Amino acid sequence: MTQTIARLTGYNLKVIFGNRFVYFFGASLLFYLLITAINVFSTDVVTVSSVYYMLILPALLFIFFPTVFGIQNDADARILEIIFGIPNYRYKVYLIRLVIILIIQWFYMMFLAALSGLLLIQTPVAEMATRLMVPVMFFGMVGFAFSTVIRSGSGTIVVLIAVGLLFWILTNSGVAENSYWNVFLNPFAKPDSMSEQVWETIVQRNRTVYPVTSLVLLLWGMLNLQKREKFMK
Repeated sequence: MTQTIARLTGYNLKVIFGNRFVYFFGASLLFYLLITAINVFSTDVVTVSSVYYMLILPALLFIFFPTVFGIQNDADARILEIIFGIPNYRYKVYLIRLVIILIIQWFYMMFLAALSGLLLIQTPVAEMATRLMVPVMFFGMVGFAFSTVIRSGSGTIVVLIAVGLLFWILTNSGVAENSYWNVFLNPFAKPDSMSEQVWETIVQRNRTVYPVTSLVLLLWGMLNLQKREKFMK
């Protein structure tokens, strides 16, 4: 049993870290280093809340490839027939992959948060990584769900960018800036005009709404996997 789990995990890691992954990982790390370098030599004061904003885009770039290109990679490797040929096997495969991806993502966020603590300002590493996982998990599940519909990594990326821009516009326009519906809500940036209790309520609701939404998106994606004939075209 242990050997089977180890082999399954090893195989899925190879799929997750495919050829295109290096570009997303490189872009994520490069963007983080660029923003960090700008802040190191800037006269502006760096705060924990600004570190959170600095890490959001690298986090999203890191999660994009494994959640969006999983099905396309299987189709390119000609193993989609095997995955869909065994009853209920596809659900286990993609669920295991998503769990592995999220665990790796959390450790990556821990690494970047710790690096920010060394280079910029003392940062609550575990809390920062855990807080960042809320928007990361949401967009990751959006990517996975739409990849089961579009079945093309490039097409799904376009949808993800459109969804991200929509949320960003709503945030910057003030419609959902300090609302628990704001997926980009920064829990470390409490508005001066808001009481601590109200702010904590908003943050808690935000950290409830989006994990639940992510779970719904995951279930939607799993239900789409039932349509075997669409993936075998």
